[in-house]
Amino acid sequence: MVENNQLKNKMKIKIVKNGPYIVSGGVPLYEQIIITDEAGHTKDLVAEKEFPLQDTYTLCRCGKSKNKPYCDGTHNDTDFDGTETASRKPYTEKAEIFEGPELRLTDAHEFCDHSRFCMRSGGIRNLIEKSDDPEAKQTAIEEAMICPSGRLVLWDIKTGKPFEKDFEPSIVLVRDEQKKCQGPIWVRGGIPIESADGTMYESRNRITLCRCGKSENKPYCDGSHWMNAQQKLKFRKKWGLDDPK
Repeated sequence: MVENNQLKNKMKIKIVKNGPYIVSGGVPLYEQIIITDEAGHTKDLVAEKEFPLQDTYTLCRCGKSKNKPYCDGTHNDTDFDGTETASRKPYTEKAEIFEGPELRLTDAHEFCDHSRFCMRSGGIRNLIEKSDDPEAKQTAIEEAMICPSGRLVLWDIKTGKPFEKDFEPSIVLVRDEQKKCQGPIWVRGGIPIESADGTMYESRNRITLCRCGKSENKPYCDGSHWMNAQQKLKFRKKWGLDDPK
């Protein structure tokens, strides 16, 4: 256990100004595919590939590398603008709160990567309103815990504790077969992330980082790998979501 903690303490993701993510400390790297249910709603992620373990590696952030997922220096030839624009406020200061009979939802919509895990059975907000129903409650818990971006956190009103999976510190490259594209970089288990300016982002159990270079909320993913601005607006109106800005 002591050795595992020592290894975890060495893990870090360093963002390079207008460049890649440098991952150090022997962080495991996987690829997983989003799968859908019978109705076409995203439901889970399944393992596809485990990359050879390396002490240090660099992940492409501009989306143009010819050696994905690794950086090959292409950002230097494309004038990639990797300016970090995300708010540095803690999650709890950003999140809206919604309550049902047995569950409380905190929702920081600016983290949304549009992986669409929160839409089964009428959507998570609808489910928490019916959280005194065991089936609705269980579905809501499943949806919140699989939300890769950490936008959604579900809390037990009685105990005050969040529902969270115990992730090993690791990185998952998400592939979205439904949208026929590569998804975000899913960072799990509270791996520290250091900004290009040397400050640290809030450490969280799950977040998603942009790897297409198009996000307007860098370093976080905002769904731009499959949605343009007009599509994002249409998507948010359809699901009754507030404007992320």
